[in-house]
Amino acid sequence: MTAIITRVAGSLVEASPLRAALYEMAAVGERRMLGEIIRQRGDVATLQVYEDTTGLTTGEPVEALGVTLSAQLGPGLLGAVLDGVGRPLARVAELTGDFITPGTAADTLDAAVKWKFTATCKPGTNVAPGDILGTIEERPGMTHRVLVPPGIVGGVLASLASGEFTITDTIGALEDGTPLLLAHRWPVRTPRPFAERLTGSRPFVTGQRVFDLFFPVLEGGNAAVPGGFGTGKTIIEQSLAKYAEADIVVYVGCGERGNEMTDVLTEFPALVDARTGRPVMDRAVLIVNTSNMPVAAREASIYLGVTVAEYFRDQGNRVALMIDSTSRWAEALREMAARMQQMPGEEGYPTYLASRLGQFFERAGSVRALGNPERNGAVTIIGAISPPGGDFSEPVTQAALRVAGAMWALDASLAHQRHFPAVDWDTSFSLYAAQVAPWFTEHGGPDWPAARAALLDLLQKERELRDIASLVGPEALEDRDHLTMEVAALVREGVLRQSAYDANDAVCSPHKTHALAAAALALLRAGEAALAHGTVFADLNLAPARKALVAIRDAAESDVDNRVAEAGRTAEALAGSQPAVPARA
Repeated sequence: MTAIITRVAGSLVEASPLRAALYEMAAVGERRMLGEIIRQRGDVATLQVYEDTTGLTTGEPVEALGVTLSAQLGPGLLGAVLDGVGRPLARVAELTGDFITPGTAADTLDAAVKWKFTATCKPGTNVAPGDILGTIEERPGMTHRVLVPPGIVGGVLASLASGEFTITDTIGALEDGTPLLLAHRWPVRTPRPFAERLTGSRPFVTGQRVFDLFFPVLEGGNAAVPGGFGTGKTIIEQSLAKYAEADIVVYVGCGERGNEMTDVLTEFPALVDARTGRPVMDRAVLIVNTSNMPVAAREASIYLGVTVAEYFRDQGNRVALMIDSTSRWAEALREMAARMQQMPGEEGYPTYLASRLGQFFERAGSVRALGNPERNGAVTIIGAISPPGGDFSEPVTQAALRVAGAMWALDASLAHQRHFPAVDWDTSFSLYAAQVAPWFTEHGGPDWPAARAALLDLLQKERELRDIASLVGPEALEDRDHLTMEVAALVREGVLRQSAYDANDAVCSPHKTHALAAAALALLRAGEAALAHGTVFADLNLAPARKALVAIRDAAESDVDNRVAEAGRTAEALAGSQPAVPARA
């Protein structure tokens, strides 16, 4: 008996009689819109529809498809712009125009494109899931490794040929008759398997000093980036896409405003990779689901993004997955839960919000991939959060903080001062600092952990002194307190603040970051030594030292060491300065 629609509530549809597996896909209505079964009660199935249900009526047919929502993975992903369920927007626009017509079907990968495949595995070899069969140069300098898909049994390789193939062509076969292709599908809600999860000690180097120095993230870790409107979340993620040390970038625009995603789609192709000189899009995948797109597809978009990231991880790549924003995904959960009449939790969010978010963040990690040859890969998740009114006590932010290894809290007041990145160093934290300290000590400077601790302590003292000065007036502070506040202000402006418009300052290496931190601490020690000699603060000439620190910040990487030496001489001169008038006994 054919199942028919018995109820429609926005993107939620009930159909009966229909018995199917949870999360099985279905064709809904006469237009065969894409839906997913999210609840089964007897012979009544509840579906979330990934497309606009306007005009959908009761009595229309529903057909279970026998598969779950899957990502099509293979050559052609790099540079792609997809919607929340994996349809390429450029091809959809060719089919339907500027707006997606419900029922439009388009595969993620173009079946007409031929790829030059070079086999690296010989017939007669016993292969298993994850083994590399061969390679394709998908983009200049970007090698795409074709794998034995996970989920098959494996066996002896009967045939494998080099040549030009489409993703639907058979490139070889196993002795049991299993065909091998350039692409395969994987269910997005199921984490891809790996051989071993690695502890890791290498940081996700961002090129932004405040993150690398104060709040580092482990490669294969995760970070939550909460911030109100206008605090720079999107700019931070674009900077990470351009400058962070990642082989592949997957960017998910989840429920953001259409104009913001238009900016991303306009600016991303124009971004140039600082390491290769090629467009960032050559190593990026964009997944777009704006606020006016169906809410169910918004909920699915982040799972599509992490599945694509895991696919490139399994090839041995370091992948950065950026979600903008997690709050919009949580709002999609809330809307679907309300339509299903589930018990609401805090602020109407479903009671399973925290567990769903935790399960998603757990898909980050540094792993040893399945198969041969041996290779390691990592997925690092950076999830932006948009708390209403900048209130970090709201449920999504709090749920993220329970599972995040780092938090980069953005402050609206710093953003209004044009301080970028607008990171509140009092609220932010990192649980990875001790784990990545040996790497930064080796590549940044030998006293990296000590410098980090000293600067954090300096900024904390400055906050306390500002509170005291606001109560009793700055004249009540001692000379050493004035020096602390002066150097802390210089740290905020010269070390933590970066200019995206300055080629020498937009990205900063660990070596240069350490040099700036060390110069700031040397200035503090030199000032303290001068005060100990009897010089009063009003007579301290900090201008040369301030100028020397700014010169390090603005210097090209090749000139940093020369600027550091100059700053050291300036600090020595300040430390040895004597008071113009001998201090009173």
